[in-house]
Amino acid sequence: PPANPRSPQSNCRFPRDARTSAPFRRTRASALDIDHLRQWIGRTESRTDQITAAPVAAQSATLDRDDGEPVPGTELPPLWHWLYFLPMARHSEIGPDGHPKRGGFLPPVPLPRRMWAGSRLTFVQPVRVGDALTRESRILDVSGKEGRTGHLVFVTVRHDYSLASGLAITEEHDIVYRDNPQPGQPAPKPTPAPTDSQFSREIVPDPVLLFRYSALTFNGHRIHYDRRYVTEVEGYPGLIVHGPLIATLLLDLLRRNLPDARVKSFTFRAVRPTFDINTFSLHGRRDADGKVALWGRDHEGCLTMDATAELA
Repeated sequence: PPANPRSPQSNCRFPRDARTSAPFRRTRASALDIDHLRQWIGRTESRTDQITAAPVAAQSATLDRDDGEPVPGTELPPLWHWLYFLPMARHSEIGPDGHPKRGGFLPPVPLPRRMWAGSRLTFVQPVRVGDALTRESRILDVSGKEGRTGHLVFVTVRHDYSLASGLAITEEHDIVYRDNPQPGQPAPKPTPAPTDSQFSREIVPDPVLLFRYSALTFNGHRIHYDRRYVTEVEGYPGLIVHGPLIATLLLDLLRRNLPDARVKSFTFRAVRPTFDINTFSLHGRRDADGKVALWGRDHEGCLTMDATAELA
């Protein structure tokens, strides 16, 4: 690949995976009716949850932090609101991939793969243990296109989280649905990761870490814990590390190295899957404009997640 100006040396290359042997199936173009799916634009959903202490303690343990016991009034770190408002579909309503069946609030996109592609968040005021938090969700957009790997559908959802005192967090969440690739189809060209980090941390994504995070977020998606499913059905070389977990680990890296910093906004974009079969690393660099560049890098030097935190 062409050189990244901050990454002159890289072994970044196409991933080796099981795509040549997995039983892939394509979605017929006639089954993808974007006009029908766009009827979901503007749909809303409202939920309220209580910020309890147990998920906070469990997340601290999962991230290997030596935090004190959370008590009423303990402030949630950025992104830890994802431990609440969990999907509670009945077992009979779960699809073959472990996610709830398509439809309901989100449009019923008839494509086999889905991923959390990224988010843009603003933190307006702290959320604390003991608070009642309300989430108002709205589907902002549904769009589709034909990519090199087949059909793609993009869904953008806005979440507004509010306390009794007013708005606390805003989030725009991007979801992408896609076809399974054809056998032998080349993977997207990888991007070399920057090499000018000021602080970093290596992560061993063992199955226990992935299982605990799946349990914490009540995420039944089988790509994160079912090795036979993810390799034989979806054709990946190993279990996939959750995008939200990597984003959370990036902000945790910031907290470990800039403990007094307060995050005003955070944006991240998933670039390339991270698998449990190799270690990966997290990197950060504080820039002069008050922002912190954060990124994930795999064992081959490829960029896996690109993020920016703006400090208050």
